[in-house]
Amino acid sequence: MTHLERTEIDLDRARTQWEAYVAALENVGWRIAMVDPVDECPDSVFVEDTAVMFDRLAVLTRPGAPSRRPEVAGTAEALGGLADIETFSLSSGRLDGGDVLKIGRRAYVGIGGRTDAEGVDELARMLAPRGWEVVGVPVSRVLHLKSAVTALPDGTVIGFEPLVDDPSVFERFLPVPEEDGAHVVVIDDRTVLMADSAPETAQLLRARGLEVIEVDISEFIRLEGCVTCLSIRIR
Repeated sequence: MTHLERTEIDLDRARTQWEAYVAALENVGWRIAMVDPVDECPDSVFVEDTAVMFDRLAVLTRPGAPSRRPEVAGTAEALGGLADIETFSLSSGRLDGGDVLKIGRRAYVGIGGRTDAEGVDELARMLAPRGWEVVGVPVSRVLHLKSAVTALPDGTVIGFEPLVDDPSVFERFLPVPEEDGAHVVVIDDRTVLMADSAPETAQLLRARGLEVIEVDISEFIRLEGCVTCLSIRIR
């Protein structure tokens, strides 16, 4: 924990919520590949931090918390046959997948929490030949960049403004009224998945013409997680 006070988690409820999250993705037609659980890696449910997809390329990360680095091997095994894999090679730079927000061919990468400037530079070198632009942005108020902002299908960045260091770095920024409303998983061009703990934001997004799927992930939110953290989406 970094920005929240630790509280006891109801493990049975967390398992039920995770199963419902998986079911929500299956119900909209996504095929699910599971990473084998590892009891020694209790943070590994937040699988997004271990790899980032760029088209069909999976970049395996070097998580900022050393205790999380053993998670990467399991993710690599699960991704085998699903994507081309490239390993984040620096022995000193740090990169968490939760710090990477992709919009078009641009990747915004949060610096200051789990990811450092050296990690951002390494990612930029890896992606430049593939036509991607990498932009480092400050993160000081939350654990990861995507703890503060995510993007709608049209590329509009949404965020709970008190937790966003500098909204001006994004071409289009839409403030939302609830902290939990800052996080969406884009399902398709007109559908997003989000936590059910942000009803005002859900109403705001529906008013913009989006279909909103809501799930209960309260136990994961208490661990500084959100809807993006629990999966790696391969499109």
